[in-house]
Amino acid sequence: MELNNKDSFFPIMAWGTSPGDISVLNEMSECGLTVAGFVSPENLDMVNNAGMRAFVMDSRASGYDFTNIDYDKMADNVTSLVDEVGSHQALMGYYIKDEPNISEFSGLASVSELFQEVSPQKIPYINLYPNYANANQLGTEDYWEYLDYYVNTVNPPIISYDHYALMENEPLREGYFSNLEAIRLASIKYKRPFWNVILSTAHFAYREPTSADIRFQVFTTLAYGGKGISYFTYFAPKSSNCRMAPIDQFGNRTPTWSYIQNVNLSVQMLAPILLNLTSTGVYHIGNVPKGCLTLPGNTLTRAVYGNGDYLLGEFAHINGSNYIMIVNKDFNNSTNFRLELNDPNSQIYRISSYTGNIEGLVDESDWLAPGQGVLLQISPKGI
Repeated sequence: MELNNKDSFFPIMAWGTSPGDISVLNEMSECGLTVAGFVSPENLDMVNNAGMRAFVMDSRASGYDFTNIDYDKMADNVTSLVDEVGSHQALMGYYIKDEPNISEFSGLASVSELFQEVSPQKIPYINLYPNYANANQLGTEDYWEYLDYYVNTVNPPIISYDHYALMENEPLREGYFSNLEAIRLASIKYKRPFWNVILSTAHFAYREPTSADIRFQVFTTLAYGGKGISYFTYFAPKSSNCRMAPIDQFGNRTPTWSYIQNVNLSVQMLAPILLNLTSTGVYHIGNVPKGCLTLPGNTLTRAVYGNGDYLLGEFAHINGSNYIMIVNKDFNNSTNFRLELNDPNSQIYRISSYTGNIEGLVDESDWLAPGQGVLLQISPKGI
């Protein structure tokens, strides 16, 4: 299944259900979203008119006890749904399950395999727990066992997971980066892309997101090689202490709407390159979280100079060229940086997040806002 689409479509999703309202869908597209989340089959035409894609949410795909699948009934349901919507150009795939327990993997495999057989260009969408889920939720004490068994059993075309790390009482939940490490490892080991569901709505003890919070979550995901971003949520749930979603409970834009729009448009500018990159290494400079690596000095990058706290991802492009993404991990302060490469015959160019064009760096250095990342191209000198 080819998910690194040649048309530079990068999945940026509003996680949750979306209404059959063309004005709302147009506003989502204006926000830079490319996937309208989960919709009813009859709303696919409106999604298409808004220039997006969507996952169909329908009981024929998701309405099962996955610990006890009636295969014949499920097969009839899947065939019926695919006959109805399978050829629709706005269809991204089929919503199956959110945060499954390991006991459900066998049943999920039956549903997912059948969808991939009869609708091979679409995604049977399943989203995994984060690494802070407890053993009762996961069905095992070990997160890697959960993740590895999932991919081996269900054989999904993508690996999607969520991790909400923006806490009121601390800058970042411990385990955010170790979760990215595990997901990246599975993505590389099993050769399939990963998507990250990130926090855009304050609830429980999660804080109201700032522009830096949004940038941080998106660019750290991209630096680890992520090929899809989902926002939890776009529409504010009308319950509990939920607040500052991009669209509030009265249907109005909040500042968060502009925060995610700015980042989404930047991702779309970078998408033609991002979709063709393979992660070759991820390193932390400054504070190195548990389970992560510091820059060894013998890869593409010899050293990073500056007073900041950085994340650096190295990539190989399908055309043989190399790229680097460097992210400022500080939520409050801008920082500058300068890179030293191991190859003295190479030079560094910046890919503009606003135009997609290649630009030069001044003395191979630049500035980063809090949470901001920049994509850099490494080219032979003189080119």
